[in-house]
Amino acid sequence: MNDEQRTRPVLTGDERATLTSVLQGQRDTLMMKCAGLTDEQLRRRAVAPSALSLLGLVRHLAEVERSWFRNVINSEDVRRYFPENEAGEWTDFHVEDADPAESFRIWEETCERSRAIVAAAESLDARGHHEDQAYSLHYVLAHMIEEYARHNGHADLLRETIDGATGE
Repeated sequence: MNDEQRTRPVLTGDERATLTSVLQGQRDTLMMKCAGLTDEQLRRRAVAPSALSLLGLVRHLAEVERSWFRNVINSEDVRRYFPENEAGEWTDFHVEDADPAESFRIWEETCERSRAIVAAAESLDARGHHEDQAYSLHYVLAHMIEEYARHNGHADLLRETIDGATGE
């Protein structure tokens, strides 16, 4: 994927179209940051001592998509894709033995499911719950944009460290 293929934000549409296009643009940006790299490069922890890697970000964002859209908004009970280890730590960022193709498949399928949930919602006021807290779809979309934007900043630094590639 290159910059010309990335989803452009809707500049004059309604709020749902604007939010979903900005979120999809953020998803596309992550895909761009990962494009053309080897499995080893995707797994590389490029900034010591951090556990962050591009593959770890993909896996983490699959979990975030699953949690907010499927479990909170859609009231599903979908278990983690990358379960906790014996120490009780999330394994999103434990990528030493992770299969990049499987991780990208999970992320892409989860994003597709998220898009379907958003499309099926009656309005941005649709609500889901986590424990005793209610969340609107509007909030979840805004939060997801924030989540991707933060991690795409990480992805920028990781990619530049791996092969010098820069850009949005």
